[in-house]
Amino acid sequence: MASSATPNPHSYDVFLSFRGEDTRKNFTDHLYNTLVAYGIHTFRDDEELLKGEDIKSGLSRAIEGSKIFIIIFSENYAASKWCLNELAMIIEYTTLEDNKVIPVFYHVKPSDVGHQSESFEVAFFNHEKDADQEKKELIEKWRITLKKAAKLSGYHVDNQ
Repeated sequence: MASSATPNPHSYDVFLSFRGEDTRKNFTDHLYNTLVAYGIHTFRDDEELLKGEDIKSGLSRAIEGSKIFIIIFSENYAASKWCLNELAMIIEYTTLEDNKVIPVFYHVKPSDVGHQSESFEVAFFNHEKDADQEKKELIEKWRITLKKAAKLSGYHVDNQ
């Protein structure tokens, strides 16, 4: 634990944002277990959301109670509306607070995230199908959020 004080049950040193089907059982799992082994109180949705709790409000509570955000961008990250909404909440929150966001580009290029190319382009094409005006505005918010996140200094993990 980062401090000697007992944290409230909704206070986290690190919040992990990731696309489960891409990284949950490999990279994210190893990162989570390492952080926990070092005594770092880490939020990961399948471990920390309370059973029966509304997911959106649980994520919002966890985001507001976190100090550092590690965003693991992967091939299918942008295909998930949940991931994109979560990222938008994180970027919005960290703009207001003095928190740190650390992007990890897991088998994707930062430029693909920022410019929404490659798999990110395909994901946005699918989001934009039959989108009404409200959804188009949300999609534009996601695009802006990804551009901001891609400009942050982070880590690039590739096949080597």
